[in-house]
Amino acid sequence: MKITDKAVFETTKGKITIGLYGDDMPVTVKNFIKHVDAKYYNKLIFHRVIPGFVIQGGGMLKGMFEKTAMVEPIKLERNPNILHKQYTISMARTSDPNSATSQFFICTDDCPSLDNQYAAFGTVIEGMEVVDAIAAVKTTSVRHYDDVPVEPITIDNAYMVK
Repeated sequence: MKITDKAVFETTKGKITIGLYGDDMPVTVKNFIKHVDAKYYNKLIFHRVIPGFVIQGGGMLKGMFEKTAMVEPIKLERNPNILHKQYTISMARTSDPNSATSQFFICTDDCPSLDNQYAAFGTVIEGMEVVDAIAAVKTTSVRHYDDVPVEPITIDNAYMVK
Protein backbone atom coordinates (compact mmCIF):
# COMPACT_ATOMS: atom_id res chain seq x y z
CA MET A 1 0.00 0.00 0.00
CA LYS A 2 1.27 3.43 -0.93
CA ILE A 3 0.88 6.26 1.58
CA THR A 4 -0.67 9.26 -0.18
CA ASP A 5 -1.38 11.55 2.79
CA LYS A 6 -0.30 11.95 6.41
CA ALA A 7 -2.28 13.10 9.44
CA VAL A 8 -0.94 14.00 12.87
CA PHE A 9 -2.75 13.67 16.18
CA GLU A 10 -1.17 15.66 18.99
CA THR A 11 -2.55 13.94 22.09
CA THR A 12 -2.09 14.32 25.82
CA LYS A 13 0.11 11.18 25.60
CA GLY A 14 2.23 12.38 22.66
CA LYS A 15 2.17 12.65 18.88
CA ILE A 16 0.87 10.00 16.46
CA THR A 17 1.51 10.28 12.70
CA ILE A 18 -0.77 8.25 10.45
CA GLY A 19 -0.08 7.34 6.84
CA LEU A 20 -3.24 7.15 4.72
CA TYR A 21 -3.87 4.88 1.72
CA GLY A 22 -5.76 7.37 -0.45
CA ASP A 23 -5.36 5.45 -3.72
CA ASP A 24 -6.58 2.19 -2.20
CA MET A 25 -9.34 3.54 0.08
CA PRO A 26 -10.36 6.85 -1.54
CA VAL A 27 -13.83 7.28 -0.03
CA THR A 28 -12.71 6.50 3.51
CA VAL A 29 -9.54 8.61 3.31
CA LYS A 30 -11.45 11.58 1.86
CA ASN A 31 -13.96 11.31 4.73
CA PHE A 32 -11.16 11.17 7.34
CA ILE A 33 -9.28 14.13 5.82
CA LYS A 34 -12.51 16.14 5.74
CA HIS A 35 -12.83 15.64 9.52
CA VAL A 36 -9.17 16.51 10.15
CA ASP A 37 -9.32 19.66 7.99
CA ALA A 38 -12.53 20.79 9.74
CA LYS A 39 -10.76 20.41 13.14
CA TYR A 40 -13.56 18.00 14.11
CA TYR A 41 -11.19 15.74 16.08
CA ASN A 42 -9.69 18.57 18.16
CA LYS A 43 -10.63 18.16 21.85
CA LEU A 44 -12.16 14.70 21.35
CA ILE A 45 -10.95 11.80 23.49
CA PHE A 46 -9.84 8.24 22.98
CA HIS A 47 -12.97 6.88 24.60
CA ARG A 48 -12.48 3.12 24.28
CA VAL A 49 -9.32 1.21 25.14
CA ILE A 50 -9.22 -2.58 24.94
CA PRO A 51 -5.69 -3.92 25.57
CA GLY A 52 -4.47 -6.33 22.89
CA PHE A 53 -7.21 -5.14 20.54
CA VAL A 54 -7.90 -1.45 19.80
CA ILE A 55 -7.92 2.15 20.97
CA GLN A 56 -10.92 4.09 19.65
CA GLY A 57 -11.61 7.79 19.23
CA GLY A 58 -13.21 10.36 17.01
CA GLY A 59 -16.68 10.81 18.44
CA MET A 60 -16.72 11.61 22.16
CA LEU A 61 -15.95 14.63 24.29
CA LYS A 62 -14.67 14.46 27.89
CA GLY A 63 -17.33 13.02 30.16
CA MET A 64 -18.40 10.60 27.39
CA PHE A 65 -20.67 13.03 25.59
CA GLU A 66 -21.12 12.28 21.90
CA LYS A 67 -20.15 14.98 19.41
CA THR A 68 -22.72 15.53 16.67
CA ALA A 69 -21.76 13.87 13.41
CA MET A 70 -20.44 16.20 10.73
CA VAL A 71 -21.36 14.02 7.74
CA GLU A 72 -23.81 11.38 6.68
CA PRO A 73 -22.52 7.82 7.11
CA ILE A 74 -20.29 6.51 4.35
CA LYS A 75 -20.61 3.19 2.52
CA LEU A 76 -18.28 0.46 3.76
CA GLU A 77 -15.20 0.46 1.56
CA ARG A 78 -13.14 -2.73 1.56
CA ASN A 79 -9.74 -3.65 0.23
CA PRO A 80 -8.66 -7.26 0.75
CA ASN A 81 -5.02 -6.16 0.59
CA ILE A 82 -5.28 -3.94 3.69
CA LEU A 83 -5.33 -6.13 6.77
CA HIS A 84 -5.97 -5.17 10.38
CA LYS A 85 -2.39 -5.57 11.54
CA GLN A 86 -0.92 -3.90 14.61
CA TYR A 87 -1.07 -0.07 14.23
CA THR A 88 -3.60 -0.16 11.36
CA ILE A 89 -6.23 2.61 11.50
CA SER A 90 -9.77 1.71 10.53
CA MET A 91 -13.23 3.24 10.65
CA ALA A 92 -15.49 2.35 13.57
CA ARG A 93 -19.17 1.74 12.90
CA THR A 94 -22.33 0.25 14.37
CA SER A 95 -23.66 -3.17 13.41
CA ASP A 96 -24.72 -1.55 10.11
CA PRO A 97 -21.68 -1.92 7.80
CA ASN A 98 -22.54 1.39 6.11
CA SER A 99 -22.71 3.51 9.29
CA ALA A 100 -19.17 4.94 9.67
CA THR A 101 -18.94 8.71 10.11
CA SER A 102 -16.05 10.08 12.21
CA GLN A 103 -15.04 7.41 14.71
CA PHE A 104 -11.91 5.39 14.08
CA PHE A 105 -9.81 2.83 15.88
CA ILE A 106 -6.16 1.87 15.85
CA CYS A 107 -5.34 -1.82 16.24
CA THR A 108 -2.93 -2.47 19.11
CA ASP A 109 -2.31 -6.04 17.91
CA ASP A 110 -3.10 -8.03 14.77
CA CYS A 111 -6.91 -8.26 14.50
CA PRO A 112 -7.66 -10.67 11.61
CA SER A 113 -11.31 -11.02 12.68
CA LEU A 114 -11.83 -7.41 11.50
CA ASP A 115 -10.45 -7.96 7.98
CA ASN A 116 -13.01 -7.17 5.25
CA GLN A 117 -15.55 -6.24 7.97
CA TYR A 118 -14.24 -2.73 8.69
CA ALA A 119 -12.62 -0.10 6.47
CA ALA A 120 -8.88 -0.20 7.22
CA PHE A 121 -7.39 2.86 5.53
CA GLY A 122 -3.92 3.60 6.90
CA THR A 123 -1.24 2.85 9.45
CA VAL A 124 0.65 4.56 12.24
CA ILE A 125 4.07 5.51 10.86
CA GLU A 126 5.36 7.44 13.90
CA GLY A 127 4.27 7.38 17.52
CA MET A 128 3.75 3.65 18.00
CA GLU A 129 4.96 4.15 21.58
CA VAL A 130 2.12 6.66 22.08
CA VAL A 131 -0.44 4.13 20.81
CA ASP A 132 1.08 1.56 23.19
CA ALA A 133 0.93 4.03 26.11
CA ILE A 134 -2.75 4.73 25.40
CA ALA A 135 -3.43 0.99 25.18
CA ALA A 136 -1.91 0.52 28.65
CA VAL A 137 -4.07 3.00 30.59
CA LYS A 138 -6.51 1.97 33.31
CA THR A 139 -10.14 1.91 32.21
CA THR A 140 -13.54 2.06 33.87
CA SER A 141 -17.21 2.21 32.96
CA VAL A 142 -19.05 5.51 32.51
CA ARG A 143 -22.83 5.15 32.33
CA HIS A 144 -23.40 2.45 29.70
CA TYR A 145 -19.91 2.78 28.17
CA ASP A 146 -17.21 0.26 29.06
CA ASP A 147 -13.43 0.39 28.53
CA VAL A 148 -13.25 4.17 29.12
CA PRO A 149 -9.85 5.55 30.19
CA VAL A 150 -9.94 6.70 33.83
CA GLU A 151 -7.88 9.78 32.87
CA PRO A 152 -9.14 11.32 29.62
CA ILE A 153 -6.71 11.10 26.68
CA THR A 154 -7.45 14.07 24.44
CA ILE A 155 -6.64 14.79 20.81
CA ASP A 156 -5.45 18.36 21.34
CA ASN A 157 -4.82 19.02 17.66
CA ALA A 158 -5.26 17.03 14.45
CA TYR A 159 -3.85 18.23 11.14
CA MET A 160 -2.58 17.08 7.77
CA VAL A 161 1.14 17.23 6.87
CA LYS A 162 3.12 16.79 3.65
